[in-house]
Amino acid sequence: MRAVIQLVSQATVSVAGQVVSAIGPGLLTLLGVGAPDREPDADYLADKIAGLRIFPDQHGQMNLSLADTGGQLLVVSQFTLYGDCRKGRRPSFSQAAPPEAAKRLYLYFIERLRGQGIPTAGGVFQAEMAVALVNQGPITIILDSAQAHMHT
Repeated sequence: MRAVIQLVSQATVSVAGQVVSAIGPGLLTLLGVGAPDREPDADYLADKIAGLRIFPDQHGQMNLSLADTGGQLLVVSQFTLYGDCRKGRRPSFSQAAPPEAAKRLYLYFIERLRGQGIPTAGGVFQAEMAVALVNQGPITIILDSAQAHMHT
């Protein structure tokens, strides 16, 4: 699984001009599910994101996590994170999980974070969404669950 995490003061997801999810201060996470991904990949990223110390403390240092700040999380499914642009000009998405498997892991990921007490909202799976955000810092982090296997 791949995640692009942005520290935001606010973020919204709209479908057909209607806001379907909105958060205040917290993290916007664009989440891509790869074909080989399973629950341990979702667990790894959920735990990593909940504990990621990228929020400023009273001294302005990045020392606080989403859990520490009581911030909110907005998760948007983004299969295009698995776009392979090495050949030609049109990305190949063959490494992305099929929609049924991706949706199951996307929902599992959201529930895993909610289970940790993180207020978590989501987009609408497979919908054409408009995502609006105010990035703070700007702080953007990229995570990949494949990295978890590199350090074991």
